[in-house]
Amino acid sequence: MPQAIRAGYSVFWQEFGTGSDPALLLHCALAHSGAWSGLAERLEGRLRMQAPDLPGHGQSADWDGRCDYHDQATDIAADFLAPGTHLIGHSLGATVALRLALNHESALRSLTLIEPVLFAGVRARNPDLYAAHQASNAPFAAAMETEDWDHAARIFTAQWGAGRPWDSLKPQQRANLTARIRIVGETSRALNEDSIGLLTPGRLESLKMPVLLIRGARSEPVIKGIHDALAARIPVVRQACISGAGHMVPLTHPDAVAAEILTFLP
Repeated sequence: MPQAIRAGYSVFWQEFGTGSDPALLLHCALAHSGAWSGLAERLEGRLRMQAPDLPGHGQSADWDGRCDYHDQATDIAADFLAPGTHLIGHSLGATVALRLALNHESALRSLTLIEPVLFAGVRARNPDLYAAHQASNAPFAAAMETEDWDHAARIFTAQWGAGRPWDSLKPQQRANLTARIRIVGETSRALNEDSIGLLTPGRLESLKMPVLLIRGARSEPVIKGIHDALAARIPVVRQACISGAGHMVPLTHPDAVAAEILTFLP
């Protein structure tokens, strides 16, 4: 598998599929490019996919705090763009994908956002929902504030993971999650305050490409709020809800997600 300096960072990536159309896949926080393997297998006839490990994830270089994390992740992802790219992102990766779409629309053919965790999207539109999310997130925030990384990783995995109990994970998996949990804190301003300006008036409304929003029916309520906030402003948008799925829907329900994407792709 290839590894090279991309946007000044040592980045590992995987390649999937032999389809005619290029695609870029951006994973969620605390995951890696291999998380896309199940979905990619179902898209391989249509798409020729690249999936980088974001900074501090997988086999890419450890995160060194050299700059704003979301800026660095976006610069790396932009280095993979080719004309006519279908861009697919999940969770944190979906917020990077949306930023790329706004900054590099001419290079993209379509945008698929799977549960983008842009919490700022509901902050003004639905303050009660945002307050409820903040309340449910309080134990995690407290653990991060006191630098109790193990406890923070446990809480985060329970809330946003694939449903596996913490104690069922292998020791190395738990160690990896704990080591990387600080990266979640690095993204807080971007995701909760929109410090990256994705929600600036007129920006979402300017998108011309088709956009697909996919979420799990069992996901945190704030996710539906985010999707509704984005859909209200994006001109050409379609929403899909996967029955029985939670936040890790591209991993747990790859058949259903692939079907939605293949139906959507222009």
